[in-house]
Amino acid sequence: MSEILNIQHLTREFTVGSQLVRALKGVSFSVNAGEFLTIMGSSGSGKSTMLNILGCLDRATSGDYLLDGVDVKTLDRDALAQLRNKKIGFVFQAYNLLPRTSALENVELPLLYQSGVPNKERQERAMHALELVKLQDRFDHTPSQLSGGQQQRVAIARALVNEPVMILADEATGNLDTRTSYEIMTLMQELNQEQHKTIVFVTHEPDIAAFSSRTLMLRDGKVQRDTPNDNIRSAKEALAALPKSDDY
Repeated sequence: MSEILNIQHLTREFTVGSQLVRALKGVSFSVNAGEFLTIMGSSGSGKSTMLNILGCLDRATSGDYLLDGVDVKTLDRDALAQLRNKKIGFVFQAYNLLPRTSALENVELPLLYQSGVPNKERQERAMHALELVKLQDRFDHTPSQLSGGQQQRVAIARALVNEPVMILADEATGNLDTRTSYEIMTLMQELNQEQHKTIVFVTHEPDIAAFSSRTLMLRDGKVQRDTPNDNIRSAKEALAALPKSDDY
């Protein structure tokens, strides 16, 4: 099984005022193709710093990060941006959609940064990504015409459109109620199990982590625990078990 990311002895230090903050203190782990990993940790555990480094938005102070076989620290800013756009699909807590733009155009956006993708192909790929998240019938709707859950589906479609090697989700259910969260996690499980997408999902919610195949727990900048989930919970079943009324 091929390794999508490999992190060895990663540290991240920065200075705040006169104080040295050691956000990550020698973190090591790897993720194979087709895994669904959740990263957990309380505030101050280092998970946001970890996410920024995984997403090539920040650089480690020391240590190694290989993304799909590429040594990230050897890349300049332009090469890093290119790698990020090709290899990683981002899903954020706040959706980050363009407000006056249709779902289809929002999903097309990453392809605009890739030279040589013709207009017709761009639209076809965006439409296919919307089909994967079951929103093809809303392709012409703007974010204000969509529910929170639908907006997050558009964001997931946008993350898929480049066919990245990894989907990186940052508290992607954080703004959603329980029912909608479980709908999104049902979709994530389908993408992982049926489309074989590799997913790294940052969350602070244990019930969300129970839907993944493995959980990495960070504490004070170190890996406290890295455990496979032997009893993966089905998000579809959890969704079906919720009370039908809106006041649960």
